[in-house]
Amino acid sequence: MERTYIKDVTPGVCRVQGFVENFRNKRTMAFIVVKDITGKLQITIEKEKHPEFTEMLDKLTIHSVVTFEGEVVASEYVKMGGKEMYPTAMKIESIADALPIKDDSDIDVRMDYRWIDLRRDKNHLMLEMQTTLTNALRKFLVERNFVEIHTPKLIAAASESGSDVFEVKYFDGNAYLAQSPQFYKQMAMAAGLERIFETGPVFRAEKSYTNKHATEFTGFDLEFSYIDSFEDVMKMEEELLAYALAEVKEKHGDKIVELFGEEYALTVPTLPFPRMKLADVYAELEARYGYTVPDELKGDLTTEAERMTKQLCKDMFGHEFLFITDYSAAERAFYHMRDEQGIPQGYDLIWRGVEITTGAQREHRYDVLKAQAEEKGLAEDVKFYLEFFKYGCPPHGGFGLGIDRLTMLFLNLSIKEVQFLFRGPNRLTP
Repeated sequence: MERTYIKDVTPGVCRVQGFVENFRNKRTMAFIVVKDITGKLQITIEKEKHPEFTEMLDKLTIHSVVTFEGEVVASEYVKMGGKEMYPTAMKIESIADALPIKDDSDIDVRMDYRWIDLRRDKNHLMLEMQTTLTNALRKFLVERNFVEIHTPKLIAAASESGSDVFEVKYFDGNAYLAQSPQFYKQMAMAAGLERIFETGPVFRAEKSYTNKHATEFTGFDLEFSYIDSFEDVMKMEEELLAYALAEVKEKHGDKIVELFGEEYALTVPTLPFPRMKLADVYAELEARYGYTVPDELKGDLTTEAERMTKQLCKDMFGHEFLFITDYSAAERAFYHMRDEQGIPQGYDLIWRGVEITTGAQREHRYDVLKAQAEEKGLAEDVKFYLEFFKYGCPPHGGFGLGIDRLTMLFLNLSIKEVQFLFRGPNRLTP
């Protein structure tokens, strides 16, 4: 008999498999809740009718893996879908030892046993949400003539700057783990592909111990050609995110509220997202909340200012998202296009007080790009990259999203909790 997923179980004879989530072994009856990736089913055993189950029931433990075959019937007394199974066959596939962690165990202890921690309903939902999110992002872009590419993660030079990269032995020389697919995204523009995206690993050699940084995470990047300004990039991103969030809300909104609480209910953002210049952000933070920073720090967004934008955005716009523009050129990558005043033509997108994107129109003119690389002292390091622009390249721009960070903000979790396996300065296992 073929296996039936629990969500597909209907009255009649079937075979189910999964983990034991709950187990009550009474004198005359046994009640077992079996869980698979689709749902839960109560197994009801009348011991008098099945003495052959006695030895197995005596050995059975929570989180053991089991197979049951039997008759499924409707029951108004069972909460899990109003169905229960009366088995005629039972097999223990694997006996579980007593678990080394609990739901309230310290997060680092849970990470030591991540494969067990992932069995929780909340974590299953989290991974389902990520699946829906990435599929929605893909669907939106493919419908708009984007193609998916896969860029190399072993590269010859740093992809953003000369710091914060992992160096690895590469035969008789050295290579680096890619900080982003940025250079190769732009190579695709020079190749005439016009619209591309990629989902893949990103590596950052940052000794950061915050709840939002990891040394390896999943990035979602896109780049597209024939834009008029970075406003085109912002418009693409806000439409993409609104679409993807609507998909997540439609599919998982009720379950999110059930497992995490009403305060985690998703809101699909209205368009367009609010936009502010960085100088105006600082002016409003000072006027409204008394927050000030020295002038020498106002070329970039401080960590505290970033956090405070959550309230600022709510108070000024009744919105959760905020585009911030007009950063200092000293704080932006050399490949960001600049206007006549030297202002980078890019932005940060802030969601709930956390930066989720840096996007921009890129500099596609070879001479200008080379000069900006020289200004940053990077011309020799990025010589191969500059070659992409010598033989014609259309005006273009793009951005990158962190799938893990988005999930973190969905559910107000730490970065450790939203990755399948977290990698940080002190963690390389499991």
